[in-house]
Amino acid sequence: MLISWVLVSLLLFSLGIYGVLTRRSAVGLLISVELMLNAAALNLVVFNRFLFASRMDGQILTIFVIALAAAEVLIGMAILVMLFRRKKSVDVTQLSQLKH
Repeated sequence: MLISWVLVSLLLFSLGIYGVLTRRSAVGLLISVELMLNAAALNLVVFNRFLFASRMDGQILTIFVIALAAAEVLIGMAILVMLFRRKKSVDVTQLSQLKH
């Protein structure tokens, strides 16, 4: 049963990596990073459940990962709004053009 959960986590993380490498839209990048963080959180919970069932370390760390993901979305959306205001586009390849 542990292997199947690890495979699900690997699939989520692989989809996130694929999205980061292929997307040019900032929203797509944010979603891909969220997938990778969710895969890491899933691993924390699964390994905690199967290896240390009496402890809550994995669940507590997962709450921190969720908080980190929320902060990442806030900062990413702020950058996205700034990019859209200047360039009227959410194409992340234009980020290097924001220099003065």
